[in-house]
Formats: sequence, structure tokens, C-alpha cells
Amino acid sequence: MKKILRLLLVLCVFGVSHSFAQKRGQALIDSVLALLPDAPQDTIKVLMLGKLSYNYYPIDPNKGIKYGKEGLELAVKLNWKPGIGTLNGQIGINYAVQSQYDTALVYFLKALAIKEEIGDKADIATALGNIANIYFFMSNFPVAIEYHLKALRINEETGNSKGIALNLSNIGLIYKDQSEYNQALDYFHRAVEINEAAGNKPFLANNYAGIGIVYYRQHKYNDALNYYTKALALYEELGNRDGMAKCHSYIGVVYHEQADYGRALEYLSESIPIFMELGNNVGYGDDLSNMGNVYLSLYKNSNTTDEWKNYTPGNKISLLHKAKYYIDSAIVIEKRIDNLKSLKESYFRLSEVYALLGNYKRAYETHQHYKLLSDSTFNIDKKNKITQFTMQYDFDKKEAAARAEQDKKDALALKELQRQKLVRNGFVGGFATMMLFAGVFFMQRNRIKKGKKLSDELLLNILPEEVAEELKLKGHADAKQFSDVTVMFTDFKGFTRLSEILSPADLVEEIHHCFKAFDNIITKHNIEKIKTIGDAYMCAGGLPVVNKSHPEDVVLAALDIQAFMKNHLEERNQQGKEIFEIRIGIHTGPVVAGIVGVKKFAYDIWGDTVNLASRMESSGQAGKVNISSSTYQLVKDKFNCSYRGKIKAKNKGDVDMYFVDSAI
Repeated sequence: MKKILRLLLVLCVFGVSHSFAQKRGQALIDSVLALLPDAPQDTIKVLMLGKLSYNYYPIDPNKGIKYGKEGLELAVKLNWKPGIGTLNGQIGINYAVQSQYDTALVYFLKALAIKEEIGDKADIATALGNIANIYFFMSNFPVAIEYHLKALRINEETGNSKGIALNLSNIGLIYKDQSEYNQALDYFHRAVEINEAAGNKPFLANNYAGIGIVYYRQHKYNDALNYYTKALALYEELGNRDGMAKCHSYIGVVYHEQADYGRALEYLSESIPIFMELGNNVGYGDDLSNMGNVYLSLYKNSNTTDEWKNYTPGNKISLLHKAKYYIDSAIVIEKRIDNLKSLKESYFRLSEVYALLGNYKRAYETHQHYKLLSDSTFNIDKKNKITQFTMQYDFDKKEAAARAEQDKKDALALKELQRQKLVRNGFVGGFATMMLFAGVFFMQRNRIKKGKKLSDELLLNILPEEVAEELKLKGHADAKQFSDVTVMFTDFKGFTRLSEILSPADLVEEIHHCFKAFDNIITKHNIEKIKTIGDAYMCAGGLPVVNKSHPEDVVLAALDIQAFMKNHLEERNQQGKEIFEIRIGIHTGPVVAGIVGVKKFAYDIWGDTVNLASRMESSGQAGKVNISSSTYQLVKDKFNCSYRGKIKAKNKGDVDMYFVDSAI
């Protein structure tokens, strides 16, 4: 009985907005986890899983995604639309923290569609704000501010002060990034006023950090440190590790500007491992670039900085090499996540490093990259669009007030006319007509619903879930660069000979039997099937949703396929049937993935990684799993492997190859 009462209490608490006054962060997570095993399989458990997903995002976003997807699966099973909408939004937040913006956007758009269907204005505004933030992170400021202003309109209509404060704060961030500092401070301080009055510490911490950034940009470093310190204290109180890491980073950058290089490196070094652990690639990339910038400044000021005065020329040059190492590492990450704003700054810094090293050719090339990203027309166009949206917002606000007054007058004039029409037309006739149309409407809606379900299922058989959702929501799915994917090819040795012996029906049945088993195996290991070409089978790990375990996942799947084929061939041999063996090849590297075709969609991948994976298969041996050196370096601690030496691969020259013998 006590457990049931505790669960009901949790339900009551979850029903109160988005806040949880007594517990936040890890404390709330521990409380919910203690209750979760006893939760019934109903909306209570959906809410609990949603709370876990939301509170894990600044601590461990991978767990946030895990619990979010569990909650979403249950909400879909219950056909509980409020839960479906909320869980999509919370999963999106966790992906956003990991800088997986395309995936986050898909979930936020799904959340918006559900909330609009329900008609919950507060949640619609939240979804609009989340979408705006994704566009902000992708440096698409005009679209970001458009969505924020839509959210602000709704929150003002409903009197949602918390939502208004959040929208004001986010608009302030956009103006801050466009160097419109006075407007940014105006929006931030308006948000602070609301959040201080409400005691909303999580949002207040964000406001303080935003104001600190503006003061930093205005070279008011003491004011910046003051606000950063206030923000850091709140983040520490809340247990928000992402916020703590950001503040350490901000403070480190201020100390750099004040030429306190030791403290700058100390604070930046504290934030980097947290960003890495959380999967926050924006913060991680920024701090790598900032570390490089500190070493660059140390080199340029080594003759005037006391602790570096005694450095030998060789040691001073090492400062430049450290700067290059950190900035190069930052550029790799910034390219991968399309962080154009930070990438521009990193190119500028790297150009200076090359110039100081005397490599003027690379300095010029790198500076050209910087100039391309700094194109003035591009930035002016963005500012013009932002101004256009804010002016339109002010106009719409005035027009809405005038229209509301006129609507009141029109309503009074029409009220009597509507009453008379209702009496004149008669209740019975109107009711019969209404029932007729209702019947037609519900029949049509059911047909549409069944057709939509069938088309969704067919689409998911062709495309990955995330890509299918993007296609449905946006009308297209963008091609995407993946910096690290593991590709596997399989091919049957002796299958051509077998095809000459078997009937067409038996041949197709044999291929189907094997490929069906392969499908089940790769699904178990979270791998995406790409396509089959005759008796060849191609799949890849690490896409469309990025993960770090893909090299191990694909090799494990390959060993499972190897074991399946061994058993299958033994069965065929015992039955006196013709046998054939399998070759498996694996390689890890970058690819481009996207949809090809307009009449028949197909998800495919391209790049030299695909070609080399194919060469791994063709250069392998029957019954063996052959992997490249790139894959070997990523899995050598998990599997026993035998080095084959340098093997000649078609159009690739001599390539290091390894056979995977077993898992360790």
C-alpha cells in the first residue's frame, strides 16, 4: 500500500509544470529509480521515464536517451499522445546535448506535430523553442529567431511567465551572437527579472552565463567574471555538469584575455573531460580551440610573461606545435557537427600558427577558409532577416490587439443572428445532418489512419527510422557526413556454381534463408542494413544515429554471421546438398549517407571507406572475418586477431589486414 501511495505522489509531482521544487538532478533520479520497478505499465511509468530522461540530459545523455525511448515505446503502446509528444521532446534534448542536431530536430518536429494535434499551447511553445535552439546551434539564426518569436507569441497569449523568460533569454543569445550587445543585454535582463521573482534557478543560471558572455564580448572582464561565478555557483547547486563545464570554459577564456595563462589552462582543462564524457561536441571543440589559442598567446608573449621568459627557442616553438595540435583537433570536430561559427574562429587561429611556423602556403590556404566563412554578404543577409522577423513580430502584436477588439464587437453583433438561425432551421434536421456528416467523417478518418499506418510501415522497411521521420516531416532528408562508420561486406564463395545447379526458386529460398538470419543478427547489434547486391550483403554501424561502439558491434555481428554459416553449411553437408562458404570484410572510416531516388527511395552510403570495405571482403578468405588496420586499432583490445601482413588490394595497393579469431 505504501508503494502505491508513493507512486501516486510521484504522479502528482510530475503533473506540476516542468519543475520539481524539492529535488533536482541526481537526487530526483535516485528517487525515481527507486520507485520505477514497482510502477505499473501505464501513464505513471511513462511520466517517470520521462522525468529520468529529462534529468539525465546534463549528467549522462546516453542514459537520458535510453529511458526516453523506453518511455516513448510505452506511450505509443498505450496510444497516449501527451506522453508521446513529451517523450519525443525529451529524447531530442538529450541528442541536442550530444550535438546530434539532425536527430534532435527530427524528434522535436515529431513533438511539435503531436502537441499541435492535441492543441496544448504551452507545450507547442516549448516545442517551437526547442526547434529554434537547434537552428541556433546550427548557426541558422534567422530561422532560430523566427521559431523563438512564434513561441513568445503563444506564451504571451497564455500568460506563461516562465516560457516568456525562456524565449527572451534565447533571443538574447541570438543577438549576442550577432554582436548586437545592447539588445542582447535588454533581453537577458528582462528574463532575469522574471526568473529571480519566480526563484527559477536553472533558467537564472543560464541568464547569468549569457550576461557574462556579453560583458566578455564588450571587454568588461571583471563584470563577466562576476556573472560567470554567479552562474557557476547555481550550476553546482543544481548538479548541472554541462553548465559547470561551460562556466569553467568561460572563466578560462576570460583569464586568457587577462594574460593569466596558467589559470586559463587550468579552467579549460577542467571543462574538457566533462564535455567529452557528456558527448557535448560543441563545448569540446570550442575548448580544444581555446586551449590552442592560449598556447598561441603564450608563444607570442613568451618574452614578456614571467613564467615563460626562460624558455629556450626550441621550447617556445613547442608552444606553437601544441597550439596547432589543439586547433587541428577542434577543426575535425567542428567540421563533423557543422559548427560554422566556431570553425571560422579556429581557421583564423590556425592561419596565424602556420604563419609563425613559416609555412606561408598553408597559412594562406587556411585564411581563405576563414574568409569564406566570414563572408560579409552572408552575415548581412542574416541580420536583415532577423530584423525583419522582429519587426514583423511587433507589427503582428499591435494588429492582434486591434483585431481582438474588433472581434468582440463582431461577436456581439452575430450572437443574436446565430440564435435566430438555430431556431429557424430546427433542431431535428440539424442534428440528423450533423450525424450524417459525422459518420462520413469518422469512416474517412479511419481509412486515412489505416492507410497512413501501412505507408509508415512500408517506409520503415526501406529507410532507417530517423531518416524516414525526417523525410515525412521535412519532405526531404539531407545527405549527412559521418566521420566514423564501420562498413561490412559479405559475399558467398562458390555461389555462382551453386546457381547453375539449383532451380531459381531454390536459389532464391537459400539466399532468403541466409539474409534473413543476417538481418536478425545485425538488428541485435544495432547495425543498419544498407543493401544486397545479388549474393552480396552490405551493412554499416554508427549511422544514422552516431554511436561509439560501432566497430565492436560490427565485428561481433560478423562473428555471429560466421558461426551461423558454419552451422548452416554443416546441415547442408549432412543433407548431401551443395555447400558454399562466406567471405566477410570490414573497414572503418568516413562516409556520406543519404537517400537516392525519387520513385523508389533507397538509403545508401558513399566514399572510399565503402570501397576499401569491399576490398577487405574480396581480399579475405572463405570462413574468415578480414578487417583493415583502421578497424583493428579500434577493436584490438576486444578481440584476438592475427596479422596477415600487407596484402595487395585492387586499386588500393598494399594494405595491412587482420583476421579476427575470437572475442577476448
